[in-house]
Amino acid sequence: MAPWPQLDCRPRPKPRRALTATACDVASLTAVHFTMGLFSSNSAEKVGGTTAHVEQHRDHSPNSDLKTTSSDDNEMQTEFSPAEQKKILRRIDKRLIITVGAMYMVSLMDRTNLSNASIAGMRQELGMIKSAATPNGNPMAYSIVTLVFFTTYVFFQPPATVLTKKIGPRNFLATICFLWGCTMIAMGFVKTWQQLAALRVILGIFEAGFFPGCVYLLSTWYCRYEMGRRNAFFYLIGMLASAFSGILAFGLMQMDGLGGYQGWSWIFIIEGIITVIIAIVGYIFLVPFPDDNPEKCWGFLNEREVAFVIARVNADRGDAQAEPFNLVKFLKPAADLKIWGFAIMFACNTTQSYALAFFLPIILVVGMGFEVGAAQCLVAPPYAFAAIVMLITATIADKYKIRGPLIIFNATCAIIGLALMGWVETVGVRYFGVFLVCSGANANIPQVMSYQGNNIRGQWKRAFCSATLVGFGGIGGIAGSLVFRTQDAPGYIPGLWACIVASLLMITTCCCLNTYFYFANKKQARGGFAIEGADDGFRYTY
Repeated sequence: MAPWPQLDCRPRPKPRRALTATACDVASLTAVHFTMGLFSSNSAEKVGGTTAHVEQHRDHSPNSDLKTTSSDDNEMQTEFSPAEQKKILRRIDKRLIITVGAMYMVSLMDRTNLSNASIAGMRQELGMIKSAATPNGNPMAYSIVTLVFFTTYVFFQPPATVLTKKIGPRNFLATICFLWGCTMIAMGFVKTWQQLAALRVILGIFEAGFFPGCVYLLSTWYCRYEMGRRNAFFYLIGMLASAFSGILAFGLMQMDGLGGYQGWSWIFIIEGIITVIIAIVGYIFLVPFPDDNPEKCWGFLNEREVAFVIARVNADRGDAQAEPFNLVKFLKPAADLKIWGFAIMFACNTTQSYALAFFLPIILVVGMGFEVGAAQCLVAPPYAFAAIVMLITATIADKYKIRGPLIIFNATCAIIGLALMGWVETVGVRYFGVFLVCSGANANIPQVMSYQGNNIRGQWKRAFCSATLVGFGGIGGIAGSLVFRTQDAPGYIPGLWACIVASLLMITTCCCLNTYFYFANKKQARGGFAIEGADDGFRYTY
């Protein structure tokens, strides 16, 4: 009986042996903060069909890190029918993406709930503003409290990612989630803003390894062009925190006075308890890496299904197994300017996304005149709209294998929204501007991740690029925590200008990279250029 048609991820047009790259090494993924650093360009999955093809070929040059695998990978892919293959992927999606997405949701909620607590009375009680009631208040205290989180959040990401591999994602991710939940509970009992700042420093330590650890884990289970929409779904689940944390905070504010604590304290306490519960549930459902006996997990894949997953990842990009870290290979790509271009783009984008997360409820109250309760609830619709835009753009990007035009489109939407927020008097129109800014900034996060990943090749180069994204993303977070200053209320014009400049810089950088990629592909097609040091048909995605 003939074998079932396979989900063929091998390169075309010439059949080549599946290769094993050195991707996903522990230390090399020092900051695999934004997922697509593990992927290369121009592959496509034929959804609903029996095959998927990859339009790029792997590096067979003498300097390649790749190693050939046995023919067992090819045989393993023929063991399951197309319907069975899809069923396996759906089981991975349900178990993995939903679990890490839920944990990422509480991660975002806990790091960005300061704005909700702020308009619930935290700034007044902790002396974070100057007023008749608090004449000695520090108007910069709120920005300081948001800023200090990133000092440890960025610094501890590289070692935390190493621990993800050493300890295992199930133990490591669930443990740090539990610990930052306890830290969040403690924030509900602080008496000064300095105590709050100290706990935010600790929160940054515990949260540092979560996102890169999740991205690392997800990347080991899927082929390259299966990741675009899955990145979007993972981030979308996390965005639920931004969308509905305001509504939750409004409900928790009604506990004001209970037990002698104000409503803002209960926001921290209850959300911390929710995080602890999610951490315990996450420990039950999280799975390890494909090469670390995931078949032993309750209710997951069996041994043959895991072998199929490893085989198809090896056939797609040859990096299902890792090799020891090499510092020289890790640092060598620093000479490639496009790596810094990706990092600049991401920093510009996170400047806007973090600024909104930290200050949107405050802007709605102080800048647009909404009541506190209304502002808490009005945070949700813009983020719900952003989720829709994110899914649409991710689907288009994966289907047509384009990145740059969608990044420019999203950034342009953000610029228009910022202009509406700052220079239109009608409150309804200004609030519509919030929709555009939220959708543009948040939809570009998975787009930039994919843009970077599709155009970087080589184990150590991908690792270094991931590290730069982490660092520059943290810089964007620092900038985002400072752009909307208390003294600039109610218009916050300097902050809006800062975000507009960030979007323009992002568009300019993207255009420069796209131009380079276009002419590099043209030159490669004429046979006069080896893209990414290989002459086997690799093409840039723009």
